[in-house]
Amino acid sequence: QVQLVESGGGSVQPGGSLRLSCAASGSTSPPQFMYWHRQAPGKQREWVALITSSGTTNYADSVKGRFTISRDNAKNTVYLQMNNLKVEDTALYYCNIWIGSSGSWGQGTQVTVSS
Repeated sequence: QVQLVESGGGSVQPGGSLRLSCAASGSTSPPQFMYWHRQAPGKQREWVALITSSGTTNYADSVKGRFTISRDNAKNTVYLQMNNLKVEDTALYYCNIWIGSSGSWGQGTQVTVSS
């Protein structure tokens, strides 16, 4: 059974930066797709960024140019570098991976952006 452990959340002022990490364990195959999603209070969960096994990335328009997703296949870890954070980035951030047709989710890490 795949387990995901996220870390790196916290509180920052607008314009600040954070780096989230998500380490996957229990997998015998590298994930084909690794995602970050987020859910703000009172809102639906939304997709933030994606990275494939070949390193192709894609981003939601709201974070494009500010967030960077990357992965370390040797460590089965996905990262989300978040720069120039805005108040509207405040949310619980989840990582999500897919191995074949099987998806796994982390427990979430809180990111709070406020002045």
